[in-house]
Amino acid sequence: MITTIIFDLGAVLIDWNPRHLYKQLFTDEAEMEHFLTNITTSDWNEEQDAGRSLQEGTEWLVQKHPEHEDNIRAFYGRWDEMLGDAFHDTVEIFRKLKASGKYKIYALTNWSAETFGIAKERFEFLSWFDGIVVSGDEKMRKPQPEFYNILLRRYNVKAEESLFIDDNYRNILAARQLGINSIHFTSAAELQEELPQYGVIL
Repeated sequence: MITTIIFDLGAVLIDWNPRHLYKQLFTDEAEMEHFLTNITTSDWNEEQDAGRSLQEGTEWLVQKHPEHEDNIRAFYGRWDEMLGDAFHDTVEIFRKLKASGKYKIYALTNWSAETFGIAKERFEFLSWFDGIVVSGDEKMRKPQPEFYNILLRRYNVKAEESLFIDDNYRNILAARQLGINSIHFTSAAELQEELPQYGVIL
């Protein structure tokens, strides 16, 4: 029986996407995609999610790619412009799960501690969680097993009674290795269809 729901945040409940900002800074979409794929890479950003300071990460990347300095500095200098709206259909699922009173609901997110406050101010539903574990605070991130275990231990959650929802399949595989039931998120509609397979009825 599922007693606990664990949500990822970005791309599940919150539309965070660097393109919201960089479409304003690039006139050529191919150049923008090259920059996001090869300069401000996911691996680089995840180092900040895992606790490296934004300043340290920025200076390291500027030194490596000085020809892109202005656009690199914009990544965190104008980070708030990367935040789009909430994904309202998924938030509505969250609301119904919360209102049912049947589940403890937590968030497990790869997010810089320095930027998470911006999201907390913008999205009221972040206050609905029974707890949020932020990678930047813990100095580790998904898919590291210990990061999941922090949540399980801190909130006395049994892996086999929990259901984890994340858009990144890498993170889903890591959760399953720990015995956590998991749904690979692709859309709110598909999530709603899959929940009953785990006995979770809205």
